[in-house]
Amino acid sequence: MADSLMFNKIAGATLATGLLIFGLSNAMGIIFEQAPPTKPGDAIAIQEETEGAAPADVPPDWGTVLPAANIAAGQAITSKCASCHQFDPGDTPAIGPGLYGVVGRAPGTQAKYTTYDDPMHNFAKTHSVWTYDELYKFLKAPGTDMPGTKMTFVGLPNPQDRINVIAFLRSNGSPNYPIPAPKPAAAPAAAKTATAPTATGAPTNAASETAHTATPG
Repeated sequence: MADSLMFNKIAGATLATGLLIFGLSNAMGIIFEQAPPTKPGDAIAIQEETEGAAPADVPPDWGTVLPAANIAAGQAITSKCASCHQFDPGDTPAIGPGLYGVVGRAPGTQAKYTTYDDPMHNFAKTHSVWTYDELYKFLKAPGTDMPGTKMTFVGLPNPQDRINVIAFLRSNGSPNYPIPAPKPAAAPAAAKTATAPTATGAPTNAASETAHTATPG
């Protein structure tokens, strides 16, 4: 009788332990259950980086943008420069050199200004004149384009602002500095000329079948 009672106790304890473990296992599965993401995390990160990438800020086609630039808007923007630069025909220097006729002028050569810094002198050794491209890059962030310059102006991050300012600078003492011809439009993609067999085995020109879908480049 005692042995039977002891066996029942042991069996009951074993069953209870098994039920407890089973219950905890199910509970943990419910608590920590996570649905898989609809897209892998690395794929989402790559997509966001691609979609958010800014286009490269390269000099524009001057033959196209300069004739259409807003010279008055460019002149208004140069009010930010007035504390250090003058734009009068007398090319009066101030904290910085006068900027009358600066487009097409050799860097560091304003006759009435004698305190150019070393970065400007070094720049002048490799750049014969202030071209549209060089002004475009310099005006974006002078301290980045010419490291060490004493010019503290933060720059003009907006490309159209720089185009308008350069159009004004050209009109103000450099009207004869040439504007290049507009660049030709990109040539349309060549039509495919490969032939493909028809259902009866006769060749057909694939380009002729798709030519009506082509758009001018």
